[in-house]
Amino acid sequence: MIIILLGSPGSGKGTQSKLLSARYGFVHLATGDVFRAEMEAKTPLGLKAADYVKAGRLVPDAVVTEMVAGRLDSLGKDYLLDGFPRNLDQATALSRLLSSSGQSVDLAIFLSLPREEALRRLAARLVCAKCGEVYNAASRPPKTAGRCDACGGTVVVREDDKDATAEKRIMIFEDLTKPLVAYYKAEGVLREINAAQSPEAVAGALSGVVESARVRS
Repeated sequence: MIIILLGSPGSGKGTQSKLLSARYGFVHLATGDVFRAEMEAKTPLGLKAADYVKAGRLVPDAVVTEMVAGRLDSLGKDYLLDGFPRNLDQATALSRLLSSSGQSVDLAIFLSLPREEALRRLAARLVCAKCGEVYNAASRPPKTAGRCDACGGTVVVREDDKDATAEKRIMIFEDLTKPLVAYYKAEGVLREINAAQSPEAVAGALSGVVESARVRS
């Protein structure tokens, strides 16, 4: 199976991706992780991406798609794509890539969240600067203020979670996601889940959708 998880900043997409991958044994392909791995390994694609990142420019769709394509190398595995595709061009490129090997996207899940709730969550979000563990100042603070429960690293508010930047991120996401949602709806593979529920309720709904898709496949 190939599953895509779509969700705005604050929707819990990263947390839910990890839970789904652990539960069902999916290969979790998070675009950010793929980027970092390629750049740290100094592969040709990694070096190309690093040039754009250092210049403060977006990495072109073709480079992003090629990076992800390099990880979709086993037809016998189930993949969960997190952070890709980000726009319609990447979605159509992914479709062409998969069709060349007789595959297609089995399921695209959209974690729907009102903008006001997304901003509220981002304002309370804390992240470990060392390991990336995510906390919430209101509902799930670290046991020791400012310290990560998992690794002892410093827990901070990310720059892109601060009010002005968070608002801009959500606006960009909405502009890019509407065409994606329409695209996968037309393909007949889109399912929408209310991400304003508790994390446990969202996880349960996701599992239900995935189980139904596994039966159909």
